Amino acid sequence: MRVPRLALKVSVELAPDVTAKDLILTIIKTIGFKGGTGYALEYTGSAIGKLSMDGRMTVCNMAIEAGATAGVIAPDEKTAAYLAETTLKPTNWTALQADDDAEYDRVVTIDGATVRPVVTWGTNPGENASIDGAVPADADAQSLEYMGLTAGTALKSIEIDQAFIGSCTNSRISDLRAAAEVLRGRHVTVPTIITPGSVGVKRQAEREGLHDIFQDAGALWTHSSCGPCLGMSVGVIAPGTRVVSSTNRNFPGRMGAGGRVHLASPQVVAASAILGRIASPSDVPAAREAVPA
Repeated sequence: MRVPRLALKVSVELAPDVTAKDLILTIIKTIGFKGGTGYALEYTGSAIGKLSMDGRMTVCNMAIEAGATAGVIAPDEKTAAYLAETTLKPTNWTALQADDDAEYDRVVTIDGATVRPVVTWGTNPGENASIDGAVPADADAQSLEYMGLTAGTALKSIEIDQAFIGSCTNSRISDLRAAAEVLRGRHVTVPTIITPGSVGVKRQAEREGLHDIFQDAGALWTHSSCGPCLGMSVGVIAPGTRVVSSTNRNFPGRMGAGGRVHLASPQVVAASAILGRIASPSDVPAAREAVPA
């Protein structure tokens, strides 16, 4: 069976404050929620080549959030170096490239320079906007009703009740390091849960002392699990509770019946946990000025 292919070419390197999570949320908004249905998404372009392996995994992981069958990035030397550190010991993975004359059923090009840090305002990953922006004027009425928002609301004015960093999308070691840099020497003002993506990630984070940074900041450091992400165990949110989360899905009831979930990068989640509202790391005061518990 032939699977239709959609090529997503991301040209121009991303800005330093833009993460892979921001990129994939922007892609989903661009092609439309479920815009990848029936396709295998192949991510290409200079910006994709610059992504770390963790970043590439985030982008590929969330292809399903666009309805796609799969998300792939052709292996390169960075891939080979990463796999060489595992038991796989690849030999000729970099030869697995699309042919020069490969044909795609659809091609979408995104200028990486235009991608900004984003946060979702609605009930699917495509309903997002620049974190410095507002809920759009043409926002879906049902999404607004569920989320308890109105069009024109500045995203950074939205107060939160809880923060969560975890899931298969954004709880790799690089995600935890990035969150720790924001939380170091500061303190959260809302309940905050941080869940490593695997036992291996948990052990690495603890070797690096990241768990101490999180716990000193007042966050709960847990064992690796899927629990909070899908509202299955610790961290299940109550109806009307608003949480900013590094997870991949935000449909109604995802983290608890009636819960309202805003998707964002781990850095934005960490900053929001400190200020008690949706925020960028640049909004957080210096550690010595941080709001006490």
